[in-house]
Amino acid sequence: MIENLTLDQLRILVAVAETGSFSAAARRVGRVQSAVSQSMQGLEAVLGTAVFDRSGKVPRLNEAGLAILADARRLVEGARVLKARAGSMASGLEPDLAIAVDAIFPSAILMASLKAFSQRFETLPVSVFTEGLGGPEQRLRDGVVRIALNSFISPSGWRDLETEFLTRIPMIPVVASHHPLAKEPDPLPRDQIEQVTQLVLTDRTPLSHSSFGGVISQKIWRFADLGTRLEYLLAGFGWCNMPTHMVSGAIADGRLKRLDIVGAAPVELTIHVAYERGRAPGPAGRWLIDDMRGRLAACPESFILK
Repeated sequence: MIENLTLDQLRILVAVAETGSFSAAARRVGRVQSAVSQSMQGLEAVLGTAVFDRSGKVPRLNEAGLAILADARRLVEGARVLKARAGSMASGLEPDLAIAVDAIFPSAILMASLKAFSQRFETLPVSVFTEGLGGPEQRLRDGVVRIALNSFISPSGWRDLETEFLTRIPMIPVVASHHPLAKEPDPLPRDQIEQVTQLVLTDRTPLSHSSFGGVISQKIWRFADLGTRLEYLLAGFGWCNMPTHMVSGAIADGRLKRLDIVGAAPVELTIHVAYERGRAPGPAGRWLIDDMRGRLAACPESFILK
């Protein structure tokens, strides 16, 4: 019966395929050749089909054997991963890591840290949710994630969530280079800016129905998604404050122009790490936070504020 199929048989099948013979496979797995041969006969009996062509001097995988080999490798690797995960959890490691990240957080930093994370914790599943404004906190409160990187925290969040300062993101006013405002001489008086459409981020979660600060213009267009707002900015629909790291390339290649507004106060967003009170990140989560903190510290001041 197929229920009698064992991982040991599959491991030996893979060893035979990779070494080219029963004798070489026996040396790899630390068995005598007769034991390997017996195991493969048992495998064929369980599967109800021959997987080796024994017509030659050395048994070779037949067509069915080659097809089964791919499944055997997947099952053997799956068992290895399962064992590694169980060992990690036994040592106190989280079974998985789910994080929600504000879209304004530098993706290059996040990806670099997650790449290093995947190499250090290769068997740990990771889920990443990219959200705006109150989105990360909402995911945290809904129990979808364990860690949130927030630029916005609701008033109640400061009471029942643990937060750690991570970094500050500088925002700069920009407009498309083909927009009429880009042709005006700097610095621009505030009353002139007030007459131009401003593209504003707004929160789509029930935590807050507010817009992000720095609103100057009398006419505003609201966007719930940072990426969509950037597309409309580049298309010339208006001006807005954007994270420096997201628009530096477009400024350098001439698609956007940085605005100099008279009397405009610097705008920045503070990013906090948030998690449920009394449920601090485990070893893997803490490693990821510390790795991001280290990479942020190495960023130029013009992109990230410490």
